[in-house]
Amino acid sequence: MNPLKSVNGAILTSLLLMAALSFALGGSGFSVQNLDRWLHIASGVTWVGLLYYFNVIQVPGLADAAADKGGPGGVGIGKYIVPRALFWFRWAAVATALSGIILIEFAFRPLGGGFMQVMALKEGFTVIGVGSWLGLIMAFNVWVLIWPNQKKVLGITPATDEQKATARNVALLASRTNFVLSLPMLMCMTGQSHGLPF
Repeated sequence: MNPLKSVNGAILTSLLLMAALSFALGGSGFSVQNLDRWLHIASGVTWVGLLYYFNVIQVPGLADAAADKGGPGGVGIGKYIVPRALFWFRWAAVATALSGIILIEFAFRPLGGGFMQVMALKEGFTVIGVGSWLGLIMAFNVWVLIWPNQKKVLGITPATDEQKATARNVALLASRTNFVLSLPMLMCMTGQSHGLPF
């Protein structure tokens, strides 16, 4: 069976290739910190990638589908694609936030900073602290504003047409807020160790 013909097979193949390359390239050896850093990056790529998909592809595409009289509409997307994408979106947000908190403890505790010092924007940890705050605000938006309102839009939670319209607007604005925050957040996350671009 070809592993590339299923999502699970492709994920497993990618993980095995990653492990093989790590050993072949003489990796630094297994450590929880290295694994957590990798998890933070991989889950963050998944989360932000889906955020960009929603804002750059899906929302404009569904608007075009709705405007296309006699066209296919967005029923299939709403029924089959959006729930699956939102599942990965919200759990990638959790994985990114939790692995980020753990990574801050591993990486910055020996330097005199831990999660609380980073979140308090203590000297030497301001850049990563701002990035962390932005990331946590984005995760909050996913779970408190986007997901509950998307459940109404998708019919998972009962709602009137008026409630669905309001929910659609709240979810869109929260998602667009996350979209706007994403580049500054990424800049601060990488800027702590690699410098700011300006």
